[in-house]
Amino acid sequence: MRDRNVILLEFNEICPPLLDRWIKAGELPNFERFYDDSSVFVTEADVTDPQFLEPWIQWYSVHTGLPYDQHGVYRLTDGPEAGHDDIWKILLAEGRRVGNFSSMNARRFDTSGSFFLPDPWCTSQSAYPGELDIFRSFVANAVQEYTNVEQRPRLGDYARFVRYMATHGLRPKAAARITRQVLEDSVLDKTQSWKRVSLLDVMQFEVFRHYYRQYQPDFATFFINSTAHYQHAYWRFMEPEKFQSEVNPRDAARYKDAVLYGYQCMDKLLGEFFKLESAGATLVLMSGLSQQPFVRYEGIGGQRFFRPRDIEGFLKRLGVAYDAIEPVMTHQYMLRLPDPTLAQHCLSRLQCSGDPLFDVWLESDSSLYFGCQLRKAIAEDATITGSAGNAAEQDVTLRFFDHFYQIDETKSGCHHPDGILWFKTGVHRVHESRVSVLDVLPTLLDHFGSSCGGALPGRSLIPLLQPGEHVSPRDAGQDRQTRATA
Repeated sequence: MRDRNVILLEFNEICPPLLDRWIKAGELPNFERFYDDSSVFVTEADVTDPQFLEPWIQWYSVHTGLPYDQHGVYRLTDGPEAGHDDIWKILLAEGRRVGNFSSMNARRFDTSGSFFLPDPWCTSQSAYPGELDIFRSFVANAVQEYTNVEQRPRLGDYARFVRYMATHGLRPKAAARITRQVLEDSVLDKTQSWKRVSLLDVMQFEVFRHYYRQYQPDFATFFINSTAHYQHAYWRFMEPEKFQSEVNPRDAARYKDAVLYGYQCMDKLLGEFFKLESAGATLVLMSGLSQQPFVRYEGIGGQRFFRPRDIEGFLKRLGVAYDAIEPVMTHQYMLRLPDPTLAQHCLSRLQCSGDPLFDVWLESDSSLYFGCQLRKAIAEDATITGSAGNAAEQDVTLRFFDHFYQIDETKSGCHHPDGILWFKTGVHRVHESRVSVLDVLPTLLDHFGSSCGGALPGRSLIPLLQPGEHVSPRDAGQDRQTRATA
């Protein structure tokens, strides 16, 4: 690895057992090639308590080398404000060129010769260079409002985005793939629209390739989340025997290979990264954490999610005033208020007696977090009752489905503390002992000759990246499958 640029591929939440299964079956040739050319580790999450086993916590631990009990970053919106040194800041201070392409919960930098794209859930950080904000804003809307047909981009937004893509790396073969998928699921077979999620990865790679070739950073990260989404949404169709709730036969046929499709799309993407590798980069593949079947709410038919059609209009109807509202994940939002008094006022508006609609709590003196906490099926004629916030304090009664909609997917996957960490050194070796996600930053800093890693709790893995006995994917996979499901 010495004296080579590094690209850290952050393929969020892909699972060691599923990779083993599909590599063995010949479904993932590029993953197999990567595996056979790599020093292979299974990682342990920084903290395994389900309350803290979230990607925005684990990836922040990866990037800073700090455990959660030191950095305290708990929400997806916390990272940019926390102020800890991370891999990009450290390398920039040492004169390196860096790139961050959508890594989770990271703080912006704007150093000439480098580039930064915030994750699509982040509303507080702009992209660098500034032109990249066209891509950022379009993608953020697509991710945050992907389930909401009433919040789709306008025609002008599409036109501006297409012009940007055409001048920032979009190649004909990628454009053809995107066009083919959009035509298929909007005209020929609308039941295939779930596949659109993977198109974001294609577009993101095209733009990343454009800036990577332009700036040639010493270190860059590339984060994608499509397969994590497929696992959360469709695991029950892949392994229905692990769930109590019966699935609709039509849905079972439609989605049984949805998770495999996500892995195969990532497999194609790896083939594109191999071309960048041939130009002088070392590839490192990491998942941060992984997933497993989610069965906690099978007694009520699985966990459902409900989301406001127009969150701003709904809050106004309830008399809730605020400075800014930030969509976070699925059904959750962050409200920013000008002062603590108004924050307390909003808290009281969103809370109610009986069966509360929102799970809501103060995040700080002037901000609060909330989301619809309903999980079970809701009757078509269900109503919402709450204060309108007017002078007479009169209650209002609203039809639930006039203001909310149910997201199609029922939660099927939840987080697991195991992850993958593959260093593509050209020599294959499977390491039996787990390593911590906190070991990644010291390893990268060691690679770049930085002395900063010595003060971190993790250790450098560079001494372990040595030739060893070849272990086949099948043999290693059996061992990891046993350990991951123990």
